[in-house]
Amino acid sequence: QVVKQCVRVPVFVMIRPRGGDFLYSDREVEVMKADIRLAKLHGADGLVFGALTEDGRIDTELCTALLAVCRPLPVTFHRAFDMVHDPLVALETLISLGFERVLTSGCDSSALEGLSLIKRLAEQAKGRIVVMPGGGITERNLQRILEGSTASEFHCSARSARDSGMKFRNPNVAMGASFSAPEYSIKVADVAKVRTLNAIAKNIL
Repeated sequence: QVVKQCVRVPVFVMIRPRGGDFLYSDREVEVMKADIRLAKLHGADGLVFGALTEDGRIDTELCTALLAVCRPLPVTFHRAFDMVHDPLVALETLISLGFERVLTSGCDSSALEGLSLIKRLAEQAKGRIVVMPGGGITERNLQRILEGSTASEFHCSARSARDSGMKFRNPNVAMGASFSAPEYSIKVADVAKVRTLNAIAKNIL
């Protein structure tokens, strides 16, 4: 709700009730549906989610139910796609379900490493769904990824670390994070990085 008041670009809201895998319980599904309704109520321009079956396929039943709650808004299937058993089959499933976009690193640890599969997916899609590379994209590799994948859209965090404004710091406590003292380093969107990435993309697309 606050973000919509502050920006002019379309806002797509990710529906993800927890970290971990993409196999959801009935209670988690109820949370997802409630989150979708609230996001729509507060002006979301689109929704983003992903759900898989235990054997690594797209959960068509759950996705169909969630898509019905999302409509008429456009929906993106997120990087749950990178955990599927067969990405080429999964892509056809997403197309048949009516997803407008799929975010993927090419089923690898980064979009650069998964570039060949991303290109193959884009060729298979033939404009029926947007294949959006994401995962480890930076100013250094964006040109190579866009040219190598023939993608027209991309996803990246474009963020940097900012030191906390806290003057008093307790070195003995970490709030559940695996890294030491993460409470005193804040990840923020980096305007300079966004501008640089946009300039690179506009030069290619």
